[in-house]
Amino acid sequence: MQPIIIVLIILVVLVFIALIKTVQVIPQASAAIVERFGRYTRTLSAGLNIVVPFIDTIRNRIDLREQVVPFPPQPVITQDNLVVNIDTVIYYQVTDARAATYEVASYIQAIEQLTVTTLRNIIGGMDLERTLTSREEINAALRGVLDEATGKWGIRVNRVELKAIEPPTSIQDSMEKQMRADRDKRAAILTAEGIRQSQILTAEGEKQSSILRAEGESKAAALRAEGEAQAIRTVFESIHAGDPDQKLLAYQYLQMLPKIASGDANKLWIIPSELNDALKGLGGIVNIPGAPGTGGGPGTGAPAADRAPAPRRESPRFDKE
Repeated sequence: MQPIIIVLIILVVLVFIALIKTVQVIPQASAAIVERFGRYTRTLSAGLNIVVPFIDTIRNRIDLREQVVPFPPQPVITQDNLVVNIDTVIYYQVTDARAATYEVASYIQAIEQLTVTTLRNIIGGMDLERTLTSREEINAALRGVLDEATGKWGIRVNRVELKAIEPPTSIQDSMEKQMRADRDKRAAILTAEGIRQSQILTAEGEKQSSILRAEGESKAAALRAEGEAQAIRTVFESIHAGDPDQKLLAYQYLQMLPKIASGDANKLWIIPSELNDALKGLGGIVNIPGAPGTGGGPGTGAPAADRAPAPRRESPRFDKE
């Protein structure tokens, strides 16, 4: 009985292994290559698949999703003989699992080498400045070449990106100095423009202020002159309306003489010659004896024409200490 039990156990194990090899579950977005006696038979799609155990074998399982592969920095020589290191990233997707398995030994390595050679060809026709500013152009050129070359491998290159473009250290230092000089230049220009604009605005403000001040002074002077003219006109009209005679004017003139001599700076006062005319008029009013224009003595009313003309005397001078 014991050998029979051993045989049964072996048969159960073989059946279990056969079931495992017969039923193949392929995940979503994946594919499997089936070979029968080393020859390609079919490609298993996602889901539950049945194969012949011990006859059909799974050669390769391939992920059909989009893959991202970064490549290490590659030294590339530009048109102006400068060595730059360029990092690239490839976005690809397997569209034909059979071609990706049998058309190329390692499609990842093939894509990497193709990327390096294509990148050197493209960068070799550009100088450093164009290389640094033409990433979109380089990406488009790389994608076109890679997509065309990898089509027969069952690979579709969706995108190619340049992660970094690193010039030599000396070139980086020179570029930083140039950028710093450009920034300093722009800052100096902006500062000068600001100072110039400030001076222009200040000059415009001073000009406008001077114009307004001059207009104000002109209007004030005109108003003062108009006021003085109006005052003179009013006084003149009042005098003419009052019809003063010569005697009143002479009296007013004598009242103004003390005000003329009242200043502290008046050390010497010369009596004007018009004082005689004023005294004549005043003497005629109050009949002052001996006054010019009156009789020779008090109480005499003889006219000046009947008397002998008095000798002309110089106007007296009074020194005011």
